[in-house]
Amino acid sequence: MPGYVMRSTRATPRLPLHGRFDLTYRCNLDCRHCWLRLPAGAPEKGRELDLTEIRDLADQARALGCREWSLSGGEPMLRADFAEIFDYLTAGGAPYRLNTNGTLITPAIARLLRRKGAKMIALYGATPEVCDHVTRLPGSFERTMRGIDCLREAGAGFTVQVVPMRDNFHQLDDMIGLAESLGRPWRIGAAWLYLSASGDEERNAEIRRQRLAPADVIALDKPDPSGGGDADGTVCAGAPQASCEGGRQEARTDDRLFASCIAGRRDFHVDPYGQLSFCSFVKDPALRYDLRRGTVREAWEVFVPGVAERARGGSEYVEHCATCALRSECRYCPVYGYLERRRPAAPVEYLCGVARESRRFKQDWRANHRRYYRVGGLTVQVDADLPFAADTFASNVEAFRVDGPGEDNIVIRHHFSLPSLDPAKLGVEVYRQPPWAIYRKGGAWIYVGISPAGGGAPPHRVAVFDRDHGRGRIYSPDGENFRKGGLHALTLLPTDQILLSRVLADRDGCFLHSSGAIVNGQGLLFVGHSGAGKSTMVKLLQASARNAEGQGGGVGAEILCDDRNIVRRYPDGFRVFGSWSHGEVPAVSTRSAPLRAILFLEQASENRAEPVQDRRDIARRLLACLIKPLQTADWWNKTMLLVEAMARQVPCYRLRFDRSGQVVALLDEMTGREIRGVEDVA
Repeated sequence: MPGYVMRSTRATPRLPLHGRFDLTYRCNLDCRHCWLRLPAGAPEKGRELDLTEIRDLADQARALGCREWSLSGGEPMLRADFAEIFDYLTAGGAPYRLNTNGTLITPAIARLLRRKGAKMIALYGATPEVCDHVTRLPGSFERTMRGIDCLREAGAGFTVQVVPMRDNFHQLDDMIGLAESLGRPWRIGAAWLYLSASGDEERNAEIRRQRLAPADVIALDKPDPSGGGDADGTVCAGAPQASCEGGRQEARTDDRLFASCIAGRRDFHVDPYGQLSFCSFVKDPALRYDLRRGTVREAWEVFVPGVAERARGGSEYVEHCATCALRSECRYCPVYGYLERRRPAAPVEYLCGVARESRRFKQDWRANHRRYYRVGGLTVQVDADLPFAADTFASNVEAFRVDGPGEDNIVIRHHFSLPSLDPAKLGVEVYRQPPWAIYRKGGAWIYVGISPAGGGAPPHRVAVFDRDHGRGRIYSPDGENFRKGGLHALTLLPTDQILLSRVLADRDGCFLHSSGAIVNGQGLLFVGHSGAGKSTMVKLLQASARNAEGQGGGVGAEILCDDRNIVRRYPDGFRVFGSWSHGEVPAVSTRSAPLRAILFLEQASENRAEPVQDRRDIARRLLACLIKPLQTADWWNKTMLLVEAMARQVPCYRLRFDRSGQVVALLDEMTGREIRGVEDVA
């Protein structure tokens, strides 16, 4: 291709899986915040790719592996051939995403948009006065509502995208309320605004006037303080969406501005005039490839990888953004530097302010919105959108609180409004029995609280966990119970067993309906259902311990929990841990000990321990006392193997006992007086 010196820098070409087309930058609206808009009749119309060219480029991209499309603008429906372009790209069920202001949607277009894909309809105000002020087109609000009505009547799904800026920010809650009233998922659009692609100073001045204060940006687009990806990114709508952060470099002295971004990209962008780049925000002509003079293959396999090496920031980048103390908080990308100052390595002062607010947000979060609890060898990090109080959790739970993460951590985050669920994105239903339905969607587990009465009642809870339940978000309808305090479960559900029993199965562990105690440094597990005498046994041990302290005539014992205890297998054997889920006796302990024996309780008129040799009988008894999550096949497979190992390796007894307390002497003799392996951890 003339004008370029090209040499491939990759031995194995990446696949361009997602093609993004901006069909036009012309628009029938004139929004105050828009960074791309051209008038509807702008002469640039004559330079736009025609239908034949778009089809040819799409065919070239498909030959390289492209299977998904995004269409945007400007307003893509301003093109007379929009329906033909859309039909060609999405024929055969190809996934797509469409961004539109909705004002040009007709019944015919709406019927075409019934094809499965993501449609984003922009909302600029909750009333005609505000919306029309933002768009500078009288009647635009009514036209948007008519377009939405066409989609609803046609049965075409869509998402309302609430677009915040200074002139509509006072209506934000009303805009969200309007979006929710339409009965569709909604999301917050970009919380901060980009300057114009053209660099026009008059337009940039208007965009700057519409920018929100950095604190408002963070309030809308909160950083993820849990430090990782969401479990629910493909399931729930309604949460603010984070900006692209592809420009970050891990090596602070590496001045290749786009190297890490390009290395991870599997998408490409084509502007209305046939210029291709790796990102829709790239407006520097030197970083875009003219497809009218070359091919998609050459652009993708040669030109784009070459940009990774050619685009350098030099000393300006290395001495400022690359080594800035706020770098980990910043949403900086070189494309924004170019839009702001026509130098990709230039700092963006506005984003510096956003980064400072991000750091303040995270500091406040760690102090007031995060706690850690350790149980069964697991550390549970609990984040909540509302601040914790001293009495948020009951004292039995607070006994397990620790200062920070441990070696094995799981993370849950609480939200206090129910998300909009897209039924098409819930995945495969694997369990349904009120009060829960469980779905599997790729690497996510989705729990939806359902009413026993049925009838399409809204969910009472929603929880979304990743593949191994190590990270999840729990959505409650409101924060009333959280504010009230005294909660007995970290998940804010009636019990934590849905989460912990499931997580323990992946870690050679289980919850057992039992009482547990440490006697002479050895762990004892007293197994049985309600009425078997678990609490009675605990009381007898407590009485003996008091005698030991007061008169020296009893047996020292420490109660782990009288109702639910955790057993885990380690290379050196099984250990028993207490939990905060006590029953009649409120004593709990964070300690653990080697599991010396499992004792199946039988109240009698004598005190005697009889070994149980039948391993099938042991396994049957243990299975009957398992605390079960919402059961799935993989949980059962893992738990069955664990229970069989317990039945083989841990001594088991049928323990007959009366209320005289003499059984404690029997337990003392069974465990011996050598203290071994007690740990002050949960």
